[in-house]
Amino acid sequence: MQETRQNRIARLLQKELSLIFQSQTRLMHGVMISVTRVRVSPDLSICTAYLSVFPSERSTELLNNIESNLKTIRYELGTRIHNQLRIIPELRFFIDDSLDYIDRIDELLKK
Repeated sequence: MQETRQNRIARLLQKELSLIFQSQTRLMHGVMISVTRVRVSPDLSICTAYLSVFPSERSTELLNNIESNLKTIRYELGTRIHNQLRIIPELRFFIDDSLDYIDRIDELLKK
């Protein structure tokens, strides 16, 4: 039962974070951020989001920018989901480099 609620909340957070990043990166031309996976702690207090950044060369720069604007992102998230959740979870962001890893494996297999 608890896992079902966690999954529903994770999907909601993934959708809303994607919309937030989509609206924020509209100002930055040539950059796309997608939320690939979201994990929520069992007590729903911590949200861990994995981000995929294109182009991947700017991923550390964007992650630093996101970390510096963490309170603003959490506030924006809170205004969007305040009817569904009582407490807005603490946000943690990590770079999802699985696509780069897949490309590297493909490149090695071609050799």
